[in-house]
Amino acid sequence: MFACIGDALAAARGRIPASEARLLLGVLLHCSTAQIAAYPERELAPALAARFADCLERRAQGEPVAYLLGVREFFGRQFGVTPAVLIPRPETELIVELVLSRSTALNNIPAILDLGTGSGALAVTLALELPGARLVAVDCSAEALGVARRNADALGAQVEFIESDWFAALPGRRFDFIVSNPPYIADGDPHLAEGDVRFEPPGALASGHAGLDDLARIAADAPAFLVPGGWLMMEHGYDQAGAVRGLLASAGFDDVASARDLAGIERVSFGRWRAS
Repeated sequence: MFACIGDALAAARGRIPASEARLLLGVLLHCSTAQIAAYPERELAPALAARFADCLERRAQGEPVAYLLGVREFFGRQFGVTPAVLIPRPETELIVELVLSRSTALNNIPAILDLGTGSGALAVTLALELPGARLVAVDCSAEALGVARRNADALGAQVEFIESDWFAALPGRRFDFIVSNPPYIADGDPHLAEGDVRFEPPGALASGHAGLDDLARIAADAPAFLVPGGWLMMEHGYDQAGAVRGLLASAGFDDVASARDLAGIERVSFGRWRAS
């Protein structure tokens, strides 16, 4: 077993990136990665050494760092994650930015629906960024909702959580914004057998032979749950923007467009429901 930090880093060399090894050790030791690098002679208690050895083995087998640590940052905040939910990713922050930029034009406190909330990253972030906003978050997974509720409690966000198959449990409700990061990978896509997604919930990833089934369902059903002039915003795959804009236009949305993420990829498409 590893007697000190230096031994642990040496054991990780060639198996996982050095940055990940330092991150894992930093979390276990409650210190910064800079301290890990600066003090390789620091002793490791046997229990901590054993925990690092377990994390090292699991990461070497491909398990995501976020699941090993139980947290992932989103919009500057730490969110708890488990294998019951997707790992929040930076490109999804684009939805938050789009809502914030459009909410300033409203004369009322916005009502916002997050479809397929998972960890609650979108709903909780919007609740905190827009104090007073009425946030509703749904997911068909009770286990995922448990993760989202814990995140809301930990971060002090007021969100109403509902177990629902998309809009099924929301009859008669209307929102200024509906946001969603739904499943959008095609069934059988080889990427489902690669990288972190191998460990993420399959039901939150794949959606039909072209990956558009859930996107199409949301676009078709959303008008009944939007106020006049309300916005629907959906994340999608790197090559799906044109198809999703078509779905929005066919459903009767105006001002249909797509926004690019920091990599320049059209990642979120949106439309505004008819104002009258």
